[in-house]
Amino acid sequence: MPSTGVYFWLSLPVVLVALIYQLGLPAFIGERLPNLRVTTHCYKSVKTLSPELLHLDCFTVNDGLFSSVFAGHASSDEAKEARTGYVYPGLWDGHGHLIQFGESLDSVGLFSASSMAEVQERLLEYKMGRPDEGTSDQWLRGVGWDQAHFGRWPASSDLEISKEFKGLYVMLDRVDVHCIWVSEKVLELLPSPLPDVPGGEIPEKGVFCDNAMDIVLEHYPKPDAARKTKFIKAAMANLNQYGIVGMHDAGVVPGDLKLYEKLANDEDWTVRVNAMIECDNRNTFCPETVEKISMPNGKFQVKSVKLFADGAMGSWGSAMLEPYSDKPTSSGSLLVNATTLSEVTLKWAEQGYQVNIHAIGDLANRLAVDAFEAALKTVCPNVTPYECQSQRRFRIEHFQIVHPDDQVRIKELGIIPSIQPTHATSDMDYAETRLGRQRTSDSAYRMRSMVSQGLVLGSDFPVEPASIFEGIYAATTRRSPKTGLDADGGKTGWYPEERLNFEQALKGFTINPAYAAFLEGKAGVIEVGAYADWIVVDEDLEKMDFESLRKATVRETWVGGKLVYQRPSDGQVPR
Repeated sequence: MPSTGVYFWLSLPVVLVALIYQLGLPAFIGERLPNLRVTTHCYKSVKTLSPELLHLDCFTVNDGLFSSVFAGHASSDEAKEARTGYVYPGLWDGHGHLIQFGESLDSVGLFSASSMAEVQERLLEYKMGRPDEGTSDQWLRGVGWDQAHFGRWPASSDLEISKEFKGLYVMLDRVDVHCIWVSEKVLELLPSPLPDVPGGEIPEKGVFCDNAMDIVLEHYPKPDAARKTKFIKAAMANLNQYGIVGMHDAGVVPGDLKLYEKLANDEDWTVRVNAMIECDNRNTFCPETVEKISMPNGKFQVKSVKLFADGAMGSWGSAMLEPYSDKPTSSGSLLVNATTLSEVTLKWAEQGYQVNIHAIGDLANRLAVDAFEAALKTVCPNVTPYECQSQRRFRIEHFQIVHPDDQVRIKELGIIPSIQPTHATSDMDYAETRLGRQRTSDSAYRMRSMVSQGLVLGSDFPVEPASIFEGIYAATTRRSPKTGLDADGGKTGWYPEERLNFEQALKGFTINPAYAAFLEGKAGVIEVGAYADWIVVDEDLEKMDFESLRKATVRETWVGGKLVYQRPSDGQVPR
């Protein structure tokens, strides 16, 4: 038989309900009961990037969204004690590659390797303790080599480092991932003689660039879903450390889009992904293999497609109107002809997709503008192309060398440039040699002169480091985040007239990529109804000197009101 004490505790809720009914619910409790899921966060400063709110210091979060933003004295019922830390909206990378980034974290890094000997040393060191890599089922992978550091193109024979390496399957991506360098064992898989591929080049035995890479990739044992999942989760955890809460994934094949959709409800899917479709056969129309996706939790969406006009400048692959200054026999190469580019652009646009075209050289950029202009006039016959573009939001990815005439056309049409500031500072040491001073001055790496277009800024990770602060530093100083110096070894900045100010650069990593993903008012801003994504840093970024800015770190990253990263040296901050 239950004891008297048990009866007491069982009856207590009934007594309390009766008491509340007789006396009336206290106002304080009544106000708070609907808000049990609300959390309040106060900091030293909150930069909202909302034109109506500016700088405040507190906000509330309800069900993953900001439900109010206010000054700490707004209500006696809200937390007033300002904590340390400066808050900014969660950062977005406007152009990256999620799976490739995750794979690069599990590969040998060859970035900044200054000689062939250093590359070989890194490969030997990486291989130690990894007996499973280099087999026919799992090739040894790496990324980051640059033939400019070797004084020549590498060759498959350079990978015959030791007796063991002679039998390995090795594939190493160039720094811009527009060329691959493979071992003799991989070459044994390929047809002989090697075919000529339009839009591709084989500059040395074992090196395949742009469309020629397909000769090798047909034989590459692609990672299965389990390995890709591992890459994705590792990449997201790494991106969160940089304060990145969202990214534009610049080219995802249909099979990987299905994997993303499956994973996007997982707790450790901690980066919002706006994915661009890349058909299994590039520069084609494949709507039957994909569908538009917009997940209710805002973690994953598919509304756009990625096309490719040319290759990369570092390997003389970007398509130019005039020959390269340091290679007068070449003007680069198009990966698709002008007619096909326009036709495919129109087909996707007619299906309601945003179209984003990779274009680096000035010829490629001109053809991208031509394709966009024709599509806008066709899909919106009753309004101006500029008005149509405000709905379609077509983008040019990279936008590196653009003829002045086409810069004018881009402004008239409202086309969005998607730019990677660290590409400018990585390329500045050789850009003038490749392009000549006049072409560099008039056409290359425009930023400030195009700021009216709502620049979308990114890193192109894993090509460049994913650090947004390095991107802001490169954009605001036109100096290398690695050295702090410009191409002449000084502090003036490379073509400093193209520098952005801090506010412009910050918008390029927040509200501008949100707009370009059709997420304005939902991402890149702290205001009521937006996703509760924010970062906490130790100092006011706007008041930091440039040298401190490039080395800045994130203290906390929050996505949907949940803490997804906290710097290890910091203890848990009470909330």
